[in-house]
Amino acid sequence: MIEITRASKFALSVRAPVLIASGVAGWGAHYQDLINLKKVGALITNPVTYHAWTPARGTRVVPLDAGVLVHTGLPNAGVRAVIKAYRAVWAHAPLPILLHVVGTTRQDVRGACQLIDQEESLPALELGLNDDISALKTYELVKAACEATEKPVLVRLPMYDAYEVAGAAADAGAGALVVCAPPRGTARDPRSGRLVSGRIYSPLLHPMALRMVGVLRQRIDPAVPIIGAGGVHSLDDARNFIEAGAVAVQVDSVTWVQPNITERIARDLSGGLVTRESGALADEWHADMGDTFKRGMSSDDEPAQESR
Repeated sequence: MIEITRASKFALSVRAPVLIASGVAGWGAHYQDLINLKKVGALITNPVTYHAWTPARGTRVVPLDAGVLVHTGLPNAGVRAVIKAYRAVWAHAPLPILLHVVGTTRQDVRGACQLIDQEESLPALELGLNDDISALKTYELVKAACEATEKPVLVRLPMYDAYEVAGAAADAGAGALVVCAPPRGTARDPRSGRLVSGRIYSPLLHPMALRMVGVLRQRIDPAVPIIGAGGVHSLDDARNFIEAGAVAVQVDSVTWVQPNITERIARDLSGGLVTRESGALADEWHADMGDTFKRGMSSDDEPAQESR
């Protein structure tokens, strides 16, 4: 098991240093038939707010030359209703589920975290910060979250302000820093011709996020783990984050187009990816094969020893 939050009584440990990022796999039950979630470290839910939010109007998705822009408005029924609706799903999930809380006001963050603190099916949470947030506001929101729960609070930093607010989040008690959230951008919808603002998902974000991880690892207290996020679309992308100083990675948009890549990355970073044997025929090996498949076992069975 790999500990990905500050050392404490309630520190979060995962079997693989790979997390499915917020906004990618819904509330935890949507990808169970596409990914062997037992091989993934944790799943972070869609964003939730203290009070219910309605969906955004108009275009939701705009294709880009090297990615996609997504605009949803973060629709959700509110933290209390979401917990009630998905409690049973989380309790039976084969991996830890973290609720992603949108950082709005101190009062709302405190209220949401108090509800999460009482929920046994949630071992930790992730707090998302708005773009253009100040260091002072960051400290206040993270402090409010950490005071409202004993569970680890991962703090996802906005890309444009990561350098300015990382120290404040760490000082306020963040259990780990996620570097970083998909940045906001604007693109023209080819169908309506209108300009649409939203979050950008693209492999081109990886070099920028990778540099941020390296720089912040040198600046921030080493007791505060950093989780790399942004543009992970391959095994090498994930390994790069680990080499730069991250203890784990978050995978986002590649899961929508190639779900098997997410599991493959998880297998690789946890030492469970099988390499091709010399002389193996085409039907005896494939890139997604793990020890469980190689030995003729079902994916639900655990091998006696993972391949190294």
